[in-house]
This record gives sequence, C-alpha cells and structure tokens, in this order.
Amino acid sequence: MRTLDGKIALVTGSSRGIGAAIARSFAQQGARVVVHGRDREAMSAVRADIEGAGGTVIAVAAELTSFAEIEAMRAETEKKLGPVDILVANGGGSFSRPGPLEAMSEEDWRASIEGNLTATFLTIKSFLPGMKERRSGNIITISSAAARRPHPQSPVGYACAKAAIELLTQDLAVQAGPQGIRANCIAPETILTENNLRRIPDGTKAALVEAHPIRRLGTPEDVARAALFLASQESSWITGVILDVAGGAVMVR
Repeated sequence: MRTLDGKIALVTGSSRGIGAAIARSFAQQGARVVVHGRDREAMSAVRADIEGAGGTVIAVAAELTSFAEIEAMRAETEKKLGPVDILVANGGGSFSRPGPLEAMSEEDWRASIEGNLTATFLTIKSFLPGMKERRSGNIITISSAAARRPHPQSPVGYACAKAAIELLTQDLAVQAGPQGIRANCIAPETILTENNLRRIPDGTKAALVEAHPIRRLGTPEDVARAALFLASQESSWITGVILDVAGGAVMVR
C-alpha cells in the first residue's frame, strides 16, 4: 500500500516549481491530486505527467485572492473527486525586489501581503469547515527562509507575509487540533526551480552554495519529500511545526 492511497490532495500553485513537485510526489504515493494554477498550459503539462505515470488528477484554475474563486475550486473538486483530505497552500511568490524598506512601493507591499498571506488565509478558510465537520484533515503551508532570519537584502514584504503564514499555521494547529486536523509549515531556502535556474547567475549560485552547511542548493523534490512526510501518517503526532528545508542554512532554536 502506498503512503497516500485513498487520499484527495489539493496543491495550490502547482503548475510549476515546488508545487508541481509536491503534486507529482503525492500522486506517485496514491493520492488523487488537484493541480491548481492560472497558467492553463503549465497546468496541463503537470496533469499530463501525472496521468502518464498512472495517477488520478484534475486541474483547476482560480485566483487565490478571490474567496469566490477558491470556493468554486473547492466545489469543483468535491464534485469530481470528493472532499479534500490534504491541503497544501503553496500558492504565492515574491512580488518585489530586495532593497531598503522605504524604497518599496505601497503597491508592491500590498501585492506581497495579498499574494502570499491573504491567499493562504482564504484558501484555508474555504477548506477548513469541511475538515472540521469530518473531524479529519491535514494542512501544509509554505513559508520561506526569508521569514526565518533578517537580512539587509531581504524582500521585506515577502518576508513579512511568509513570517505571518508561520504564525497563522501555528494558530490553526492549536485551534483545529481537537477536531483531528493537523497543520504544519515548510520553510524552504534557495530552491532551484525553473525560474531560479534561469534567474540566478552561475557565480551567485556558487556563493549561495557556500552559505549552506550541506554544500548544494535545494531542489523542488527536496521540498516535496518534506511535504510527503507531513502529509502521511508517519507524522501523525506532529502539528504546529515550522520545518526548515534549508540545507542547514537556517537553524532556529
């Protein structure tokens, strides 16, 4: 029997990068998976990968800053597959460049908060009531090493939004634990997603490697393996944890 046989999992922001790796990993372990995104071509590619490997998958588009669109995504998922057992709130991103706080525009600040914190909040808000009714559920959120320690070149809005997601997750763990729901958060360091492979110069990659006790940068599959552990019964007595997937670059006591 595979780790997630019989489970239905929805992964937001899973048309590429970390989310796509998580969706593929869950499907390989028997989950029926919902791939989410806004790029329909990219979603179709992930869906084809999963189906080609024998998995069960649907793809659903939704704007995560719109509660109405998230509710529609939930309704479509429940109609086609059933209630969601595992929710990975991965959708988000960095919407501003690193730099001095005063140089950040109000628009960039609001985009960072809306696209990360608000999107995570609204996603959980939609799926949590059903989990409470069923007295069962597993929620995984995604933070970032940027939220784990200050840095003079931090993208401030992004870091603040991700730090708030960590506290949101822990508040959720305390509130929903008595109803049989677990909530944990993964905080990745530099991950070599498709975008980062293109964006980060080779010289910068070498310098980043030196900042990690484990001398390499992370991959989407590193994060997916952590998510699979948290989604499985192997972690059944773990909740409210912030799991640093960071090659040792972040060590918080």
